[in-house]
Amino acid sequence: MKNLYWNTLKLGLVSAIALSAGGLGAAAQDATDAAPASDEQETRTLGRVTVTAQRREEDLLDVPLSVTALDSERLEITGAVDITAIQRSTPNATIEVARGSNSTLIAFIRGVGQQDPLWGFEPGVGLYVDDVYIARPQGAILDIFDIERVEVLRGPQGTLYGRNTIGGAIKYVTKPLSDEPKLNAKVNLGSYSQADLILSGSTPITDTFAVGGAVAKYTRDGFGKNLFTGAEHYNKDLLAYRVSAEWTPADDFSVRFAYDKSQDDSNAKHGHRLLPSADGTIPVTGDVYDTRAGIGDKNSVETEGYSLTAQWDVNDIVTLKSITAYREGSTVTPIDFDALPQPDFDVPAYYRDDQFSQEVQLLYNNGPLNGVAGIYYLDGNADGAFDVILSALGLTIYQAGEQNKENLSFYGDFTYDLNDKWSVSLGGRYTEDKTTADVLREAWLGLGSGSFDPANSSSIFLVTQTDYQGVKRKDDQFSPRVSVSYKPTEDLNLYATYSQGFKAGGFDPRAREDLDPTGLSRQGFGPEKVDSYELGMKGSFFNDSLLLNTAAFFADYTDQQITVQSGADTNNDGINDTFVSSVFNAGSSEYKGLEVEATWFATDELTFFGTLGYIDAEINEILSGGVNVASAFVTQNTPELQGQVSANYTRSLGADRGELSFTGTASYRDEYYLFNIPNAGFPAGQNALFPNGGPALDPEAYTLIDLSAVWTSESGRYRFGLHGRNLTNEEYRVAAYNFVTPSQLGLDAAYSAFYGPPRTFTASLSVDF
Repeated sequence: MKNLYWNTLKLGLVSAIALSAGGLGAAAQDATDAAPASDEQETRTLGRVTVTAQRREEDLLDVPLSVTALDSERLEITGAVDITAIQRSTPNATIEVARGSNSTLIAFIRGVGQQDPLWGFEPGVGLYVDDVYIARPQGAILDIFDIERVEVLRGPQGTLYGRNTIGGAIKYVTKPLSDEPKLNAKVNLGSYSQADLILSGSTPITDTFAVGGAVAKYTRDGFGKNLFTGAEHYNKDLLAYRVSAEWTPADDFSVRFAYDKSQDDSNAKHGHRLLPSADGTIPVTGDVYDTRAGIGDKNSVETEGYSLTAQWDVNDIVTLKSITAYREGSTVTPIDFDALPQPDFDVPAYYRDDQFSQEVQLLYNNGPLNGVAGIYYLDGNADGAFDVILSALGLTIYQAGEQNKENLSFYGDFTYDLNDKWSVSLGGRYTEDKTTADVLREAWLGLGSGSFDPANSSSIFLVTQTDYQGVKRKDDQFSPRVSVSYKPTEDLNLYATYSQGFKAGGFDPRAREDLDPTGLSRQGFGPEKVDSYELGMKGSFFNDSLLLNTAAFFADYTDQQITVQSGADTNNDGINDTFVSSVFNAGSSEYKGLEVEATWFATDELTFFGTLGYIDAEINEILSGGVNVASAFVTQNTPELQGQVSANYTRSLGADRGELSFTGTASYRDEYYLFNIPNAGFPAGQNALFPNGGPALDPEAYTLIDLSAVWTSESGRYRFGLHGRNLTNEEYRVAAYNFVTPSQLGLDAAYSAFYGPPRTFTASLSVDF
């Protein structure tokens, strides 16, 4: 009776956590982050890696998916700063900071992602932090601290991870709590007055209860200056912390609570203008990190979240897991599109979002059959507002809106071992996605609208151009997956996988109802889908001294959400006097490529790492008025070729002297396009305001050289590192704005670029207490 009572109580606790929150849980995200406990654990002799990419613990060699796994040690010895650092080590991936932002994430994998972070648009690469899906990209540039590992899953993950993983998924896994007291302090000092302090630790309170936490404060002067206001530009001022507690009343049952918060007060990032002012009085700045933006520098991005995870190992075959989470974020930022003192294309803005998610998952492992099944529920809201101030016209466009997403999905994915060489995996996920949206656009006479800021009392309301209230759409999707694996030996796996993913539909937050007589924008745009086919080989050779993973893929991308922003002549005078945005499902593409990841343990002291990504991305069809205009479009944020070569040499310094480790890395990215339309600049004479034309915005090919030296004491208690990044001081663009207005309007163009960090040096000291 006692066992029956206790088992009933555990089932009740798991169910109560799942259901009392009001949602239906789903393993869609759980297994995603459930991966934390075992992702990448390798030794120099065996190099074996355990991952949970399929939402259960498996040797990476056995997983029929393309997965890049980077553990805390690898990130530490290379001096990785934040999550964008994994771009250098991941084939066919773009993971960058969005234009005009310090902390908004833009991610593309295998040519699929989302450039526009505005509410109403969904990401194409899913981000997960400890089993919790992060629905919005604001505040998603996560710093590397108190981390266990990062996994990057390439290709659509629709079955196991659900919507918005059409390109892939990124999993950020924090360190688990220790069963003995631990405390670590780390200090970073470096270029541009960098000064960081990170404290982390955990301790058991009783035999069944433990607590832990981490706090990180990052400060750094700017790489440049705002020459108009005198403020630092590209600086960093961020505070982040995490707290967790774990209760384990029995060996087969545990509950974990986690809370995290970050506050980013880094100055607004306005970009480097590539054209002189229209009147010719303000030249282009000499330093690409400088700006002359006049809108101001105050910026604030705040995010926080709570999660509660309960797990019950019912027996040796079945495990039940519940993950309940709530997150919210807010951003207040000024965006100066023209990067000039005058208020042309000045955009004061705010964004808010919140999300509740609940998932329940059942993991099954019984002999030749193992897998996971579950339910996932998400209720997310995103809203915001901004003014577009056009001083040359004496006008302001006010844009506001809100979109609610309610998502319910059911899924299962199982692998059956036919014998010791052959296995088959089958999976499927049914998703129902409901969207409700408000879209409001107004025109005001004056600089600043009364709707955005009541203090703009002198401005005069002119007309409402869009007013959608409570428009709705419902989409459903079934995403299958099938995979066949053949292991001729224990150290070699050959696999073929078909998988499908989709990105949710929605409503254009910039829609113009008055210029849309058909009413199509009121109907919104539908999901886009990818069917992916992959052939892969994973092997360990020469007594586990060489690990080699390769994959060839083909992706058929349909119903692409195409965003077109173009000029419109509302006065019928032959002059485009406004911009019109429209989003429609009219595209299809084919992406095919090759990926290679290798680790060679050449000696006990010398290790080589290498990655290579190649992709041929072709847009086959984009229909406009029944005409195929695909030849005018390109795939954005997708270099044809990228790769990395890295070497690590680690040598013992003798008894009680510790060891010294040197790591050198060269990371290459081919030229690529920032937008769906190529931008090689515009020629002289095309625009009367800029008679000399404009330079190209799309990035050229570049190579980044990094070098690190790390000393670790014999006991492992002390670690001192020197890290140099971008040693050749490459100037490389990562984002841009491109709005070149007709010369008749007299407006200064928004034509500016954003750059990755220059050459930096950092010294770090870490101590375990």
